[in-house]
Amino acid sequence: MNEKELYSLWCEKAVEDADLQAELTSIKDDEEAIKDRFYRNLEFGTGGLRGVIGAGTYRMNIYTVRRATQGLADYVNETFADGSVAIAYDSRIKSDVFAKEAASVLAANGIKVYIYPELMPTPMLSYAVRKLACKAGIVITASHNPAKYNGYKAYGADGCQMTLEAAEIVLNKINSVEMFGGAKVISFDEGLSSGMIEYIGKDVIECYLKEVQKQSIHSGICATSGLKVVYTPLNGTGNKPVRAILDKIGIKDVTVVPEQEYPNGNFTTCPFPNPEIKEALAYGLKLCETVKPDLLLATDPDCDRVGIAVPSPDGEYVLFSGNEVGGLLLEYICSQRTAMGTMPVAPIAVKTIVSTDIATKICEEYGVKLIDVLTGFKFIGEQIGFLEQKNEDNRFIFGFEESYGYLAGSYVRDKDAVVASMLICEMAAFYRTKGISLLQARENMYKKYGNFVHTQKSFTCEGAAGMQRMAEIMADLRDNTPKTIGGLTAMKLADYKNSIEYDFVNDTKVALTLPKSDVLTFRLSCDASVIIRPSGTEPKIKAYYTTIGEKREEALALEETISEDFKKILGF
Repeated sequence: MNEKELYSLWCEKAVEDADLQAELTSIKDDEEAIKDRFYRNLEFGTGGLRGVIGAGTYRMNIYTVRRATQGLADYVNETFADGSVAIAYDSRIKSDVFAKEAASVLAANGIKVYIYPELMPTPMLSYAVRKLACKAGIVITASHNPAKYNGYKAYGADGCQMTLEAAEIVLNKINSVEMFGGAKVISFDEGLSSGMIEYIGKDVIECYLKEVQKQSIHSGICATSGLKVVYTPLNGTGNKPVRAILDKIGIKDVTVVPEQEYPNGNFTTCPFPNPEIKEALAYGLKLCETVKPDLLLATDPDCDRVGIAVPSPDGEYVLFSGNEVGGLLLEYICSQRTAMGTMPVAPIAVKTIVSTDIATKICEEYGVKLIDVLTGFKFIGEQIGFLEQKNEDNRFIFGFEESYGYLAGSYVRDKDAVVASMLICEMAAFYRTKGISLLQARENMYKKYGNFVHTQKSFTCEGAAGMQRMAEIMADLRDNTPKTIGGLTAMKLADYKNSIEYDFVNDTKVALTLPKSDVLTFRLSCDASVIIRPSGTEPKIKAYYTTIGEKREEALALEETISEDFKKILGF
């Protein structure tokens, strides 16, 4: 069917949601709007589904959710005997509706469903999958995307986001499901009364919090540290669990940003509820002017990412990057577990390839093996799984990615802003007892390991034309590889899609062993690098820049030169 035919079909069949009918009516004479909604399906991948809420095959709605869930149900029933699935959802528009629709489809397919009775963070879904021995999991969330988006993250039995292989199987099954009538459905209430749908109890939540608290190193110092915290959950899921864990470790002076305390899927105070973006922290930073805390914490709507800001000597609050927090936490965990004698034999840390190289220096200092993986926290979780298979998961001490995602411990297999918030506060309290601020700790890290500068810049490529443009950019970089970027010589190119690293200096090439992914890494002279990849969750192509200098100012200036030149190479 073409776009107009699909539009007509939806006008006829999509009658269970009045919002969809109203939207379809409003675009009846708008060919571009119709095309944008129907030119393709919202494709299921390792990140599940993510898209704008609304009518059409390329939108998040009850029909695309049902269709995806039927494909997942077919996979579970074909792969496992007596399979069960855990479900969580965040504060976004229709998240609760989509979660119940997914539960209703699974129950209709004879699959036991465990669903949280209220909104919960993504890591608590990962925990529930493992705790309840489920074969899969679903989180309804679009993470840090704007309010018009929602999403559907699928998890495997290991608590990780679904593998490439499993996602491919599920996608094939989804593709065989008719949009209307292809999914088996019963009512949510029928599922509850029959016992096929069951609410997850408070005991699971308490067990999760106990596992988080076990990752503490110096929790005893928090109660007497006098640490003062301002916290914002950005109208998402973090409010209850983050405050609960801070209370458990003795941090009582916590002021929550009132405008962002309670769930609100419209995110009226922060159009982009992403702690990576300064504007999202505006209300928190404003509150800091009067409360004057030692630390500002901000978690994203599904509470798997956390950002921080700390006061400078002049009273201004300084935002830390994900790389800086990741480096500081790694240094804190390594130094203090070594000092306390709790470091495991042959410890392991894991980071993504786009995250800071300062981690290499820190791990060398403390005798920790550092493993680099592809972008996506599932690959960090996968490494924990490999260790667990050998009964060695205690060797994992920390994993992080530059986009504000961190994990200590193996109790979940996804980034966890609850444990990260606890450890950041504990780290701040520890340094405070030593007369050191987090700002000073950051400077000490750079003095010890080098003035690394890491930045990430995104270029938006919306719609069908945007998808095509991203593909063309990546193809051109492969076919016409730049010899210099920002005046620096391109020494090597790692092409993770074709699994080859080219050494231009020695005119050699070697095979790469990481899974295939549409990522290019340029190793430049002066120990600089540029990495580029299309986002798997947003209509963006992302570039990551790394520089290092004798002085921080030198590294910053070099980064600006490289990024501006690369922007021109990309055509933006």
